Amino acid sequence: MVMDIACTCASKTLLKEVFQSLNAQSCPKNYNFHMHTVCSDGKMHPSELMQQAINVGLKGLAITDHHTTSGYQAAQKWLEDWKYSNPGIDTPYLWSGIEINANLKNVEVHILGYAFEPQHPTIQPYVQRQVVTGCEYEAVNVIAAIHEAGGLAVLAHPGRYKKTFFELIPAAAELGIDGVESFYAYNNPKPWKPSPMQSQQVQQLAIEYELYSTCGTDSHGLSLLERL
Repeated sequence: MVMDIACTCASKTLLKEVFQSLNAQSCPKNYNFHMHTVCSDGKMHPSELMQQAINVGLKGLAITDHHTTSGYQAAQKWLEDWKYSNPGIDTPYLWSGIEINANLKNVEVHILGYAFEPQHPTIQPYVQRQVVTGCEYEAVNVIAAIHEAGGLAVLAHPGRYKKTFFELIPAAAELGIDGVESFYAYNNPKPWKPSPMQSQQVQQLAIEYELYSTCGTDSHGLSLLERL
């Protein structure tokens, strides 16, 4: 348990450093922090996703399946085996990840968790492959659970909800969220590219509220380089 805590802390420290360096060009070929596998609503198996991440040349990534970490855990095992069979070859850094539905200002939002300990007790209600209810559904408690498990909490695609990010980001910041997904492609362009106007506005709010800006393709299909 002590080793798990130490590893989680080191992982989070590294992730903070990466988040501080991200910009609109970081995704999808250097970093990607929003991807799904067949363990939730994606089309790729964790092994396929990881092989593609290596082929793309990603430096780091997180699998953020909905309400489960099984995709991340399968990918982690695959990556360890791959590194053993391919010594001396650079591989991406894989952080733990998850996407959790939550209530924020009476709107359902998605909160991404990163670099947390998957076996921590506070995370267990959120890894049952279904949306939670009651107090555990409240954003303040989702954020707290991720923090208690040693991780970082990020508001996913803040421009996709029934309230504007001008309302939601300050509210999330007040609850202690660590970052926002500033660089996101809202109109699903091909090739993938962050939506310029929304990204600029969200990034400005992130700076104002001292939050990290993250990036991800939100891949659900057969390519990490696009959303669908």
